Amino acid sequence: MNQLNQTTLEEARNGIEQNRLYFLYLYGTNCSVCHALLPQVEEVLEDFPQIIRKKLNVHEIPEAAGAFSVFTIPVLLLYVEGKESIREARFVNIDSLRSSINRIVSMLD
Repeated sequence: MNQLNQTTLEEARNGIEQNRLYFLYLYGTNCSVCHALLPQVEEVLEDFPQIIRKKLNVHEIPEAAGAFSVFTIPVLLLYVEGKESIREARFVNIDSLRSSINRIVSMLD
């Protein structure tokens, strides 16, 4: 399984600018929802190898919460050509997330 790798705020900003498709998973250290959702999100992203994917811990890098307007965690963000195209937070419907990503990726092909 292709797991999400840790990133820094600076790397995330550069990744959003430099990649056509960039997915960011914002989570917290002791967040049970975050840790339960992560493997499901990784599984969805398996179907989309063209998406660069990273995760960022907002407890370790608190300024990331402000940079990405995070008020609750987890937050799932998909950027397309530098623009936020998907934002899901807290309780995420995995099937809905998959179909949203699929729709966006299909339009770009």
